Amino acid sequence: MLIGIDARMYGPNVGGGGLGRYVEQLILELQKIENNDRYVLFLKKNNFDDCKITKENFLKKTTNIHWYTLKEQLSLGKIIDDQKLDLIHFPHWNVPLNIKTPFVVTIHDLILLEEPYSSRTTTRNKLVHKIKYLAYKKVLKHAITKSKHIIAISQYTKDSILKHFPNIASEKITVIYQGVTKLNTLEEKTSEIKVPDNYLLYIGNAYPHKNLETLIKSFVDISKINPELHLVLAGKNDIFYERLNNFIKKQNTVMDKIKIIPNPTDAEIAGLYKKAEIYVFPSRIEGFGLPALEAMQFKVPVASSNTGALPEILQDAAIFFSPTNKEDITTKINELLNNTNLQNSLINKGNIRIKMFSWSKTAEQTNRIYKTCAN
Repeated sequence: MLIGIDARMYGPNVGGGGLGRYVEQLILELQKIENNDRYVLFLKKNNFDDCKITKENFLKKTTNIHWYTLKEQLSLGKIIDDQKLDLIHFPHWNVPLNIKTPFVVTIHDLILLEEPYSSRTTTRNKLVHKIKYLAYKKVLKHAITKSKHIIAISQYTKDSILKHFPNIASEKITVIYQGVTKLNTLEEKTSEIKVPDNYLLYIGNAYPHKNLETLIKSFVDISKINPELHLVLAGKNDIFYERLNNFIKKQNTVMDKIKIIPNPTDAEIAGLYKKAEIYVFPSRIEGFGLPALEAMQFKVPVASSNTGALPEILQDAAIFFSPTNKEDITTKINELLNNTNLQNSLINKGNIRIKMFSWSKTAEQTNRIYKTCAN
């Protein structure tokens, strides 16, 4: 078989957080599977060299078209079709409407249907936002209805797809969990970013559904009991973190205790995890929850919201709170900060939980989907 993978989002620094990590690790692990299939990887210029090829049956092709653009819809389909592939895997919903090649799509979440506010980008123009949102719904519907198969990264995501698209057969959707990247094997590095000694940690983007403003409001109350504590937020530098930084400046009592670390490297992320007191995941909706599992590698107890896929993925290895209840967030984090037995219990359970997830298993299960669909 000749299989294509839309790898333009390869790597967390280009693709952004969990999605970029998913593409990166899937490709790395697929190269470890012995078979006669050939693969074409469509990459951008800025991650072409980052994608390391170790097998002769993998070919890289530069396709410097950005996602969520009109050019993606007008040109990418023909570029892919010209390769005469048996199948193409899109790791996200942004599938060209005019593509003729049979395709598999991975759906990570339906946050933009569940929380339309999170679809607002850098523009405040309501008309532009409305047009983009209508385009998103059209492209998403095409990806789900026209795909040969759908990979959902959690049962929660599968249930969301079936809720919003009830005519889709349940058998068309396979749940394949992500793995946990072994960041704890990296040489930790935080010396250049000057982190405080005692801090709560969040790693990820600052989209509205991530609920970071509520976390910051809660931190104001947490600081009254734990005045030496800091809050570290690390993620891709963009308009959302700029807005969040403006919000932080208005929190006079804790403004100097909150630090934003822009565009951290994997080594810096590893260092941040290792030194954190607690990893906090306040999102209102998540399709998986990879950073919480990464934190567990470093024996960091996790406090998480009780919504989306997070209870499914983390199970008894985290303490849960309501993301819309500031007082509940404050109470649960204070409880965890001051209960050594609870911390140790979560650390031990986290160590067991992360063994349930591996990228090799993700790749093997995904490869079986390829073979089934291509046949």
